[in-house]
Amino acid sequence: MRLRTINLFNYTIAALFFICYSYQLFYILVPLFKKKKKHGRINLHRYAVLIAARNEEKVISHLIESIRNQTYPSELIDIFVVADNCTDSTAIKARKAGAIVWERFDNKHIGKGYAINFLVEKIDESYPDSKFDGYFIFDADNLLDENFISEMNKSFSDGNRIITSYRNSKNFSSNWVSAGTSLWFLRESQYLNRSRMLLGTNCAVSGTGFLFHRDIIEKTGGWKFFLLTEDIEFTIHNIIDGEKIAYCESAILYDEQPVKFSQSWTQRMRWAKGYLQVFVKYSAKLLHLIFRKGSFSCFDMVMTTMPAIILSVIGGIVNLCGIISGLIMGKELLMLLKPLFESIIGAYVTFLIVGLITTITEWKRIYSLAIKKIIYIFTFPLFCFTSIPISIIALFVKVEWKQIYHMESKTLQEIRKAQNQFSL
Repeated sequence: MRLRTINLFNYTIAALFFICYSYQLFYILVPLFKKKKKHGRINLHRYAVLIAARNEEKVISHLIESIRNQTYPSELIDIFVVADNCTDSTAIKARKAGAIVWERFDNKHIGKGYAINFLVEKIDESYPDSKFDGYFIFDADNLLDENFISEMNKSFSDGNRIITSYRNSKNFSSNWVSAGTSLWFLRESQYLNRSRMLLGTNCAVSGTGFLFHRDIIEKTGGWKFFLLTEDIEFTIHNIIDGEKIAYCESAILYDEQPVKFSQSWTQRMRWAKGYLQVFVKYSAKLLHLIFRKGSFSCFDMVMTTMPAIILSVIGGIVNLCGIISGLIMGKELLMLLKPLFESIIGAYVTFLIVGLITTITEWKRIYSLAIKKIIYIFTFPLFCFTSIPISIIALFVKVEWKQIYHMESKTLQEIRKAQNQFSL
């Protein structure tokens, strides 16, 4: 494979990336000229909080405490926990903290989607006369700002039936791995979902910290989203079904990101395989709505789930084959690596700019020493690069749901204290 051919191929891949994702560069500019609308009349609604927890005894009490300390009327909030295949004291601690808890033991149907569906069924059986207006979903490691539910309720009162929130981190400063995931979610919140909201298109639910109207769950007859990325499946199903997904920037949630690279690898392997599952299941409907109905939201979701993975995989394989064939033909290694280095440098600069913009605009919301914030801007592209081998491997291996262990046993007050220290 000639060096010139590989160069041309890499330029083509770069051009395809630009074509697919240039609209996301436009998203960065949207907040400069579009302002969010003011809320209308605010009504009080009754909410059920759904929490799926598996061996989360270290963190579950802090989440429930942060829910019970909301500025929203506590009599309108019911907290339900499914202790899913737990072998620790998660259920005991959740009950002690004030939640209604059911225990589930099922080693065949494993994953958050099955646990949430079990919880919804239990609520329907035990509270047949209770009509919740909406359902929140949180992960056990989350912490909520005191105004979280009040702010989400404002958006709900505006008529939004599915709403996602601002996802911050409890442990940004731990190391480059936790900082990488944290920056990714901050960027998703502010430079994808916020811009989508301002433009009136659909946002994307991101795992946790979201609210949906009871009609959504009644239409599907329960929580019927069981793929490895049940959040993306939920998002795309509802977009195809004609629902609009909103974003509430003022509702702030903190969650814990993996610190060990091995755990981050496991988590992102599940995401990569889940994206493939979602695309296989929904691609026909998405493409139909794109080409027949001109749906930009469907185009946006296709770009979110697929092209980056495919282009990265193809690019990596072709460059590797070029290097191997060149070595067989006796060419110098440095010459063979030049096209790859050029592609890496271009991608590094792109991710560096994304990380830089996100860090600058969210500076005050990131609790970490200034020097660490700066260092992690430069390690963010390296974190993103590690998703390439993950995406390649996910194509060929079976991936199952595995627990990510949460160890950051912090209260909201401790996070606030850290924020004040770092802001001095």
